[in-house]
Amino acid sequence: MQTNHQWLIAARPDGLVKDSDFRWNEAPVAALEDGQVLVRSVYLSLDPTNRVWMNEADSYLPAPKLGEVMRGIGIGVVEESRHSGFAPGDLAQGLLGWQQYAVLPGPALTKLPKGLPVPTTAFFGLLGHIGLTAYFGLLDICRPKPGETLVVSTAAGAVGSLVGQIGKIKGLRVVGLTGSDEKCRWIKELGYDAAVNYKTENVREALMRHCPEGIDIYFDNVGGKILETVLDLINLGARISVCGMISMYNAGTPAPGPSNLVNLIMKRARMEGFLVTDYLPRAEDAIKEMIGWAMQGKLKYRVDVVQGLENAPRALKKLFDGSNAGKLIVQVGAE
Repeated sequence: MQTNHQWLIAARPDGLVKDSDFRWNEAPVAALEDGQVLVRSVYLSLDPTNRVWMNEADSYLPAPKLGEVMRGIGIGVVEESRHSGFAPGDLAQGLLGWQQYAVLPGPALTKLPKGLPVPTTAFFGLLGHIGLTAYFGLLDICRPKPGETLVVSTAAGAVGSLVGQIGKIKGLRVVGLTGSDEKCRWIKELGYDAAVNYKTENVREALMRHCPEGIDIYFDNVGGKILETVLDLINLGARISVCGMISMYNAGTPAPGPSNLVNLIMKRARMEGFLVTDYLPRAEDAIKEMIGWAMQGKLKYRVDVVQGLENAPRALKKLFDGSNAGKLIVQVGAE
């Protein structure tokens, strides 16, 4: 029997994730039943939502129990199939979890197309849930108009870096907030009109300087104090797309909310949260357009690949200390 190496949830994190919150496990790979598919993991996506999934409370998915395999989005190769939609050798994506092998029902997997002019990692760095989040979170939620001003938080992150570039494609003035001078330089290379290092600059003063006509669109990945600052500077009819609130994910107690939500009334503004899963029926059209932009050199991305499933807990911490450079991925096995 094949041996499956896994990371299990050992404890609910208190603040930042610790190594002791996980437990390494070896178990036999389960035999397939009718309708199931065996997938060997190749790449594992690390996302801020991994931290949310570890909490005891349900999120948009039921909370996993202690002792269960850590939840995670993966890409892998079909090794064996008892489902008519998959055959050995197919590339599949789904909630494979933090493990070498996953046995899942066919409907829980998405077969990835072959022959696209992009590497496999592009399904995390450019396409897949990352690209669709950027695409629909900006274009559907915010309905940008040429000449408007867009502000993006975590602008050098996997989603944020794409949002800013799509904003430029749509004719917006784009200002990005990020956490280092190196990341500021990178998003300027991507076409951002201005970059703000929120760790070393006064964010309010910088936004007032770079957004002299106010803020029409805000793509929010962090929540907290930066959201409060932006709310003070929004224009009439502004739109705020709420993708994430990473500043609060490790908080031991709930962080106080913005004190100026009344500005949504005064400015007749709209603030809307969303989940990328809501848009999966329209994914094909978005992917075609993004691949086209990428082939034209208008849409760039980078990935930060950590080798080895055994390093996944350590790698997850990079999302919260800002040391990742691009979309954070763990390579579990060979392509």
